[in-house]
Amino acid sequence: MRKIYTKIESINGSVISVLAKGISYREIAEVETRFGKTLAEVIRIKDDKVLLQVFMGGRGVSTGDKVRFLGRGVQVSFSDGLIGRIFDGSGNPRDNGPPLDENMMEVVNPPVNPVKRVIPTNMIQTGIPMIDVFNTLVESQKLPIFSISGEPYNELLARIALQAQVDVIILGGIGIKYDDYLFLREELDEGGALPRSICFIHTASDPIVEGLVVPDMCLAVAERFALQGKRILVLLTDMTNFADKLKEIAITQEQVPSNRGYPGDLYSQLAARYERAVDFEGAGSVTILGVTTMPGDDVTHPVPDNTGYITEGQYYLKNGRIEPFGSLSRLKQMVNKDTRDDHRDIMDGMIQLYANYKSSTEKRSMGFKMSSWDKKLIRYGELFEERLMSLTVNLPLIDALGVGWEILADCFEKEEVGMRSSLIKKYWPKKST
Repeated sequence: MRKIYTKIESINGSVISVLAKGISYREIAEVETRFGKTLAEVIRIKDDKVLLQVFMGGRGVSTGDKVRFLGRGVQVSFSDGLIGRIFDGSGNPRDNGPPLDENMMEVVNPPVNPVKRVIPTNMIQTGIPMIDVFNTLVESQKLPIFSISGEPYNELLARIALQAQVDVIILGGIGIKYDDYLFLREELDEGGALPRSICFIHTASDPIVEGLVVPDMCLAVAERFALQGKRILVLLTDMTNFADKLKEIAITQEQVPSNRGYPGDLYSQLAARYERAVDFEGAGSVTILGVTTMPGDDVTHPVPDNTGYITEGQYYLKNGRIEPFGSLSRLKQMVNKDTRDDHRDIMDGMIQLYANYKSSTEKRSMGFKMSSWDKKLIRYGELFEERLMSLTVNLPLIDALGVGWEILADCFEKEEVGMRSSLIKKYWPKKST
């Protein structure tokens, strides 16, 4: 039986402090107020002083309320009954379905021992050419989607959820607008992806602590399914909201701020989540895509800056499409060498020509005379943006490679594209010869 404390030392917003012994970091406590019981999580321990973040906020909490520590961290149910369901940041149903309380497990666990991981070698096809062809998503990879506010990053996540060739999609929403939640729910439902999805959604109006728990819930469930042999894709939106909530709690605790007011352990907090991407030998895998919005399109902002040191590249969403120059998948060459013999040549050759197209557009904007080569590049760049870069394009990998050859043949002669003659002989469209 856990000891009950009847004296709250102080209340600062949603953070309360209690003098207690034998308490663990991130342990859950039950606070009994005059309005009923609510949960709180231990966020700091200094000697016998324990600080807790009350899930439902500090309103209604008084110094005479009872606090009972439960001897465990935040838990979530694990079973096949999770699939097709939508929950909030506490694991309670948002979809009016029955609550799940069997096979409860704690959500806070250390990342998998690197010795138990295997080198990722499998591609996850998404039907999005700018991913599949040019920056391939690799199973067990951890990648952020860098975006500015207003870009269609939730639309991109929905597309990936609908089309990614995985067994289970786990979607985590952190501090998202209620309209965005409705959009994601309707997209998954209407697109037929909800029956293979699990959603943990924390909206902007929900308690702060629940938002911090969402990535842990998603990844704990993903890991357990992966151990059963399933390929899991975890989609998180938005990790900047997650970092902002860490910042808010740090300010409440009067911690000495680091860069732009964020806590000094921001890197460790982000790494503890992203490093749970894993490919288990003889079992399944966990792949993570997390949206990171960049205030003012500033990639040096602490959240994207720290994220870049942890992850294996990034997708850079700008002007409604995935930009080829800002995007990078560091593991793509581990898989695209085995897809089709022209994959790497198309990837490298088309991006090189697109870079030349950008130079030609600059010349045109400055009023320089356009050569015949410049005109070919202009036509090429416009077709490339329309037929491959647009997020409305939906093509399997092999079809996308074919479109790449069609664009090249529409704009250039064979000897102008810089491709190997053996590939040109094999893949150059017949009608253009």
